[in-house]
Amino acid sequence: MKSYSLLFAIIFLSLSLQGQNLSGSQLLDKAIKYHDPKGKWPSFSGSFEILSQTPSKSDRVSKVTIDLPTESFSAIATRDSVTSSYIIRNNSCVTLLADSLRIAQLEKKPRRSHCETTRLYSNYYTYLYGLPMKLKDPGTILDEKVSKLTFKGKEYLVLKASYEAGVGSDIWFFYFDPETYAMEIYQFYKQDEAGKQKDDSGEYILLTEEALVQGIKMPKSRAWYYNKGDKYLGTDSLR
Repeated sequence: MKSYSLLFAIIFLSLSLQGQNLSGSQLLDKAIKYHDPKGKWPSFSGSFEILSQTPSKSDRVSKVTIDLPTESFSAIATRDSVTSSYIIRNNSCVTLLADSLRIAQLEKKPRRSHCETTRLYSNYYTYLYGLPMKLKDPGTILDEKVSKLTFKGKEYLVLKASYEAGVGSDIWFFYFDPETYAMEIYQFYKQDEAGKQKDDSGEYILLTEEALVQGIKMPKSRAWYYNKGDKYLGTDSLR
């Protein structure tokens, strides 16, 4: 009986140390295995509907389509009966006549062109709903040191990522459940001119529930808060 107890203790200690000694790359691989167990993301082609709710605006519903093999994207967003379309086909921006007319009628013109906004939305939705797989993209700099941090009373394995110039300028932290490796929080900060993290900047995003989209476990709900003061900004939910 003592030999079995000793064996169990050795196995438990081994598993504990294994979790503690994970490198950043190893943690990312485990997280990807959890969220995309069949490796579907590189060939992802699918649609989902997002309800965006913010305290200061009426609700917005967006139907988002991402087709990675053809480098195509669309987001058809409706708020207060006004519909806006943001479309990329075969990596080329498409502006519908309805959007050209809508923009022409605005009293205050947007500071970005419609195509610039379309690219912005494409990058935004593809990045956030492609996490953690998107952390394999070129230009991503992973910190190989994994931290253990407690957030909202729960302990997480935390992966830090920054980006090469021209790819991104924010510093990101990704919080994973230490047992399942599910991604439950992400957080970003701005950098100052010296490249140091500005602790009073940025936001954190709480991920709750999951939706299975084309075989990938995506967050069903994302609630956004400022890092400074924990001010609530809004929630995006898959419908």
